[in-house]
Amino acid sequence: MYLYLGGDITVMNDDIIGIFDLDNASVSYKTREFLSEAEKNKKAVTLSYDLPKSFVICGRNECDYNLYICQAAPATLIKRMEQFGKE
Repeated sequence: MYLYLGGDITVMNDDIIGIFDLDNASVSYKTREFLSEAEKNKKAVTLSYDLPKSFVICGRNECDYNLYICQAAPATLIKRMEQFGKE
């Protein structure tokens, strides 16, 4: 199944490594460093210029990943996965 993240981006559920709350996760220095590195390496994609609430890491391994910065809350994305995963 697929998960709609926003904008024009839809990802396969199997490719999702994690869905994270941006406010809670970015408290950690290591997470901020990871987000900064992803942006520098052109692996971060901002889906909306509204206030971001979550980020989703997708990929097949730790070297080949994309990070999507989303306007949707993590709970919303998880509900979408659960709702459409049953069909």
